[in-house]
Amino acid sequence: MHKKTVEAWSPWLLLFVVVALWQILCAAFNVSEFIFPSPLRIWEQFWEFKAIIAGHAWRTFWVTMAGFGLAIVVGVLLGFLIGSSRLAYAAVYPLMTAFNALPKAAFVPILVVWFGIGVGPAILTAFLISFFPIMVNIATGLATLEPELEDVLRVLGAKRWDVLVKVGLPRSMPYFYGSLKVAITLAFVGTTVSEMTAANEGIGYLLISAGSSMQMGLAFAGLLVVGAMAMLMYELFSFVEKHTTGWAHRGSQNA
Repeated sequence: MHKKTVEAWSPWLLLFVVVALWQILCAAFNVSEFIFPSPLRIWEQFWEFKAIIAGHAWRTFWVTMAGFGLAIVVGVLLGFLIGSSRLAYAAVYPLMTAFNALPKAAFVPILVVWFGIGVGPAILTAFLISFFPIMVNIATGLATLEPELEDVLRVLGAKRWDVLVKVGLPRSMPYFYGSLKVAITLAFVGTTVSEMTAANEGIGYLLISAGSSMQMGLAFAGLLVVGAMAMLMYELFSFVEKHTTGWAHRGSQNA
């Protein structure tokens, strides 16, 4: 019990140490707030502009969730297609890998031309940057299904579709949740990047506005809000994963 308590509190203890050290260094070296604001200054500007930050944060959150939801649908469908067929795996996977290597920020000007400034480019940028991990993990979970297990199921009368749906997909769930925890952080990155160049709302827009007015404390506050939203969604998926795929984690039986 004591070990579990220490593990539960360790992130908060580390965060406290980092923030305290950050504040001490800023005070000791008299670092200008226009260059690198202290945690105290960030908190002051966060509290001063909390209503504005909340409005921009809500816009970033729901736009990110829209793009992320689209990424889940497309990623699962493509992953199922690629993982269930060797031909599709050989044909599609290399092309998707090449597409994923393209910098998604380069798509923002194109999306602005197509959809104008607003939520469209932000949603699509979040989608483009986050669907690949979901697709890869679903495809990997299906493609690595043990041949021996598949042979046994075929002998017992199972068809290819039965093997994929009743065995392959459940087996892929740990991969799926792992991909969600990675993809949600990427989705917030995509939304913020798009908002910095093609929006008049959102945390990305707030960062540009704060930077142009030399309010670096406000800019850092916006960054911390994005990080907090991503962390909360990560923890949500971790919670759901532990309660739906506990069989896949070591020690879950004892727990």
